[in-house]
Amino acid sequence: MEDQRSVNSPRRVLSLSRKRRGILSSPEPGDKAAVFGPSGDHGPKPSEVYGFVGAISTVVATVIFLIWAYVPEPWLHHIGIFYYPSRYWALAVPTYVMVTMVLAIGFYIGLNFMVTPPPTSLNTIFDEHSREPSRFEPSVEGDEQPIEPLSDIGINQINDLMFNDQK
Repeated sequence: MEDQRSVNSPRRVLSLSRKRRGILSSPEPGDKAAVFGPSGDHGPKPSEVYGFVGAISTVVATVIFLIWAYVPEPWLHHIGIFYYPSRYWALAVPTYVMVTMVLAIGFYIGLNFMVTPPPTSLNTIFDEHSREPSRFEPSVEGDEQPIEPLSDIGINQINDLMFNDQK
């Protein structure tokens, strides 16, 4: 008699019978799920390939840049490299990039200051998403109290809590 025990899993049912022992059994001909996995697809995802190629390209470009920037000209001529950009650009390009980033961050901060309403504006207290507290009277009696509806706390309540002396 064949052992027909099985283990239930939220992902799949694994059979412990002798005919097919879960994932470790040999795939039957035409069974794509056993060959390629549960989703039926195989191989690396395009984002993984692009990430790998990008990482390798970055390392190679960095090594080439460092060789160009730091190796003396006679050594490059000895290797057989005669055409390369001026060494001026080894300092100029990183400097331009850093200055551009600092200016972009400064521009972004300035733009945020320009679009922020002044502290005296009522838009800092009320906007289109504000909710006035509604009158809530629970109809349930006993120990259980339902959660009150979501609403904003009024500025007068905030001021009372923060600035009134309650000693």
